[in-house]
Amino acid sequence: MAISTRKNEGLSIRETAKQFRIGPASVSRWINQIESKASTTRQRKIDKSELIKDVEQYPDAYQKERAERFGVCQKAIWQALKKLGLTYKKNSTSSESRRKRPAGISKKNNSMKKKANLLFLLMKVVFHTMPHGLTLFPKRSTVFWPEELGS
Repeated sequence: MAISTRKNEGLSIRETAKQFRIGPASVSRWINQIESKASTTRQRKIDKSELIKDVEQYPDAYQKERAERFGVCQKAIWQALKKLGLTYKKNSTSSESRRKRPAGISKKNNSMKKKANLLFLLMKVVFHTMPHGLTLFPKRSTVFWPEELGS
């Protein structure tokens, strides 16, 4: 309506904007976009049976890859998978991060656990043999470590 009024009355962009109480940038934009833009057709719904087949055929595929196959965005795949109750794998025992763990770490942790257990046992014996009410170690006490645990 603003564009036709501008044309019929021969108004400038500013005068038209003032008359319709809108910004001059809006009038200018409307003049440049008189022709309606062609709408793109896109798939609105994902066929759930096809999505299930795709998940079965490509179980390790990323959502982005599925989106390209279905011609939709990644978020649409995420929403469809969520509605179907399908989730990605979590805490896999065969993950690369678990396979690449250095072997020396577990051995070191085991030796530390042995030392901690022995220390706990010694403390338990010392506190058990001490009279009630005393909570400190004697000033001079000697603790002997077995050779296999090291120092």
